[in-house]
Formats: sequence, C-alpha cells, structure tokens
Amino acid sequence: EVQLQASGGGLVQAGGSLRLSCSASGITFGEYAIGWVRQAPGKEREGVSCISSADGSARYADSVKGRFTISSDNAKNTIYLQMNSLKPEDTAVYFCAADYGSRGYLGVRPPYDYWGQGTQVTVSS
Repeated sequence: EVQLQASGGGLVQAGGSLRLSCSASGITFGEYAIGWVRQAPGKEREGVSCISSADGSARYADSVKGRFTISSDNAKNTIYLQMNSLKPEDTAVYFCAADYGSRGYLGVRPPYDYWGQGTQVTVSS
C-alpha cells in the first residue's frame, strides 16, 4: 500500500516561514518524483515544486521561486518544503504527491500517480 502523509502546516503571518514534511511508504523513494501541490478554495490544484529523488533535481513554479525550497531525505523516504517569505496568496491545502517515470509536475492539475491527504497552510496579512 502506498501512503503519503503531509504535515507541518499551520498559521503564520505574512513574511514568516513554515516547513512541510511528507513521509512516504510503500514505494522505493529513489524511483519516484515527489512534488508539492497546493489547492486554494475555488482553485484548481497547482504543482508548485517537485524533485526527482533519483538525482535530486528540483523545479519550482514561478509563483514560489526564490521563496520555497524542496529537499529530500531518501534514506527516510521523506521530502520537505521549506517555505519562506510567505504571502497570503500562499494560503492553501498543500498535498504531497508521487509519480513513477517522470521528473514530477508543475502547473495546473499535475497528473501524479499517488496523493497524500494534505496539510493546511494559512498565511495572515
């Protein structure tokens, strides 16, 4: 059984920071790309960052570039999203997701194979 569990969300003021974690089980972590996908109320899911665990290459959506950093600990099957300089528009449910056979996805409706439940991030102004 593949399971992805996101954690670390919470309330933070604009300009603050949070670190999200995603723990994966049921997969060989290094064989998958892992991504972070967010969904604000009334909006489509949007991939904001992804990493290929095999080689560590990371990609970011323009909206978060320079503020968010994705990283992975393959031995622990865990991926992180360090979020700095948070803005109210970052408010969303953040999902971690996994994909086999790709480098991960950015943009709207990323077609990941597996999804976690998500964690709420709320940024106040």
